[in-house]
Amino acid sequence: MGRSEWSRNAADKRARNEATQEDQKRRRLNGEEEQLPIYTTKFSKDEIDAEGRKPKKKVAVMLGYSGSGYKGMQLNHHEKTIEGDLFGAFVAAGAISKANADDPKKSSLVRCARTDRGVHAAGNIISLKMIIEDPDIVKKINDNLSPQIRVWGIERTNGAFSAYQLCDSRVYEYLIPTYSFLPPPPESFLGKELVRLAGEADDLSGYEERQSEVCDFWKETEERYIQPYLDSLDADLSASVRKKLYELEPEVIQIEQSTKADDTITRPAPSEEQPPLDFPDPDKAVSASAMDQEPSGNNPDANEQSPSATLQIAEEPSPISKDGHASDEPAPMSALETALRKLKNIITSAKKAYRIHPTRLTRVQSVLKQYVGTHNFHNHTISKAPRDPSAKRVIKSFNVGSEPVLINNTEWLSLKVHGQSFMMHQIRKMVTLAALIVRCGCAESRVQDTYRHEKVIVPKAPSLGLLLERPVFDTFNSKMRTKGGEDRQEIGFEKYREEIGEFKQREIYERIFREEEKNDTFHAFFAGLDGATTPDLLYLSSVGLTAAKKNGAAGKGENVERLAAGVSEDEEVGGDGQEG
Repeated sequence: MGRSEWSRNAADKRARNEATQEDQKRRRLNGEEEQLPIYTTKFSKDEIDAEGRKPKKKVAVMLGYSGSGYKGMQLNHHEKTIEGDLFGAFVAAGAISKANADDPKKSSLVRCARTDRGVHAAGNIISLKMIIEDPDIVKKINDNLSPQIRVWGIERTNGAFSAYQLCDSRVYEYLIPTYSFLPPPPESFLGKELVRLAGEADDLSGYEERQSEVCDFWKETEERYIQPYLDSLDADLSASVRKKLYELEPEVIQIEQSTKADDTITRPAPSEEQPPLDFPDPDKAVSASAMDQEPSGNNPDANEQSPSATLQIAEEPSPISKDGHASDEPAPMSALETALRKLKNIITSAKKAYRIHPTRLTRVQSVLKQYVGTHNFHNHTISKAPRDPSAKRVIKSFNVGSEPVLINNTEWLSLKVHGQSFMMHQIRKMVTLAALIVRCGCAESRVQDTYRHEKVIVPKAPSLGLLLERPVFDTFNSKMRTKGGEDRQEIGFEKYREEIGEFKQREIYERIFREEEKNDTFHAFFAGLDGATTPDLLYLSSVGLTAAKKNGAAGKGENVERLAAGVSEDEEVGGDGQEG
């Protein structure tokens, strides 16, 4: 929702507050115990009087956080959130008075960007009225926060400042393994349908040309890893494993697993062997000259040794008990289940050994450029009708880093998108569509097709790789340079660059890599899409949008999205929030 639309459709806060007060009054009259949100504290009158009154100032609080283990940024009465922990730390540090500790509205708290469950932020901003006379207030706040949340600084603003209304634009980063751009396995449902429909559209040669730089991957994986393992099994078991290999198993494809609250505080020490990351700046788009450079992973001589000599087989996951927790007792598994799991681990490890070809990297950038401009993104969010004006969003740039980064034998890309504002799940759906277009070898113009009024199913990529890099306040800062006094500073993160860089490495990047290494999140997501026996994604074939309609995809989209992404019913609520 843009700034002008926000002004036109602002909620009736007075009516909402009156309704809340009426409900509280009813509870008191009925003798019911007042239910306070988990992030508030109710102090006695004596404690409030003893503290006294202190002056409050309107400020912008610059902060960063890792979203793992939290139910998003926004305050929630019953769930652990980033703002909930922040509010508690403000009270504990004396930045919010005890008189206001029971309700954040008293401090006029407003967030710049709401991030959903599991989404990170290197830089985000909230505005509120705070007590800032203590010169050590930032340190005291951080002392009351887990290492996953850091306050970078606090800047005085004018009384009318709103972190949401005055934000010009936002920059997000998405980290994704390069194997996510491999084509679907030829024996999977999606893989078979892409070839069949390419032939039907008389585009088989074109399809093969668009997949030329990866045409040998699955053939080599079959010859080097899959078939030798199947040959080691008895004939009947081998045939059964082959048959079930690419069948979708919904209970396995749960990629957005909730994390226990304790995980938000306990953090493994960073690996001593892990050097600090230096992702190339995706704002510098991949140039065509990248195609002239052959990466080591595609070097024929290197392939003689890798991946076969260095293939790292994924470890077996801990058995899961009925209550959802890891169990010390090994779960009984049949010979078929054991063999199938072993083979899937082999295939996952082969995919992680893949190194993206420069031609494919250039194609990724070419697809991302299709998003730039003002477009109707109703297919990239939820609960938006095609004619809803708020579905139109402005994308200023969308680039991929020119050099992948190798972490724990997995190659990663950094995608960076700069937009005016984003709808719920928009960035994650944009990333999925771009990856699917490259994976499925279809025309880049398929992005443009999603801007039309037809309903197109676009699953959302895992939240694991998404982080808010920074909000941009250029207009406000320009006015401050002209009118501001000595106590008014520009709103931004440049002065905290070193601290933010260290935090991103420790709390965000390394956490993303650890979770992917442990859970194979991206593999599970795309394997779910490849194996889903539904026509919902057939618009990615050479036939185009008519393929999904022709094969009866209408009305089945929610099923394939939930199946592939492990989305719970209660997560899909609302549609006007920021990206998450």
